[in-house]
Amino acid sequence: MAGSLNKVQLIGRLGADPEIKQMVNGKSVARLSVATSQSWKDKSSGERKEKTEWHRVVIFNEGLINVVQQYVKKGANVYIEGQLSTRKWKDESSGQDKYSTEVVLQGYNSSLTMLDSRNNNNNSNLVSENKSSLPNENINQDNSDLDDEIPF
Repeated sequence: MAGSLNKVQLIGRLGADPEIKQMVNGKSVARLSVATSQSWKDKSSGERKEKTEWHRVVIFNEGLINVVQQYVKKGANVYIEGQLSTRKWKDESSGQDKYSTEVVLQGYNSSLTMLDSRNNNNNSNLVSENKSSLPNENINQDNSDLDDEIPF
């Protein structure tokens, strides 16, 4: 189908440590549980409300899996970019078809960025399909000198 797009972008926190498993073909897969929240003020009571959504994230890229295994832990703040995918399987106990919708990180359009500050003993890394890990060395660099080169 021309003109279609399947892209998911999330910023959230891990609800548990990443789960790394070996598949039948010998390759690894990483599973993450990422929480996103929205908050608002209830008009009738004035009370602050919050709603949390949980997202299943599955990573098939070996480079990403290695970084996730080493650096990402429960509570980590992450930016995830991938594709939405629904898979179907049969429940062995009931025989019923079951469905699971997941954010899949695989291929060139996937990335994971660790958003935690270095003060929390976590490196800030940008990782995508073609990159293993790039430390964000210049994250707090002063950009004021860039203004001098703007031609207008």
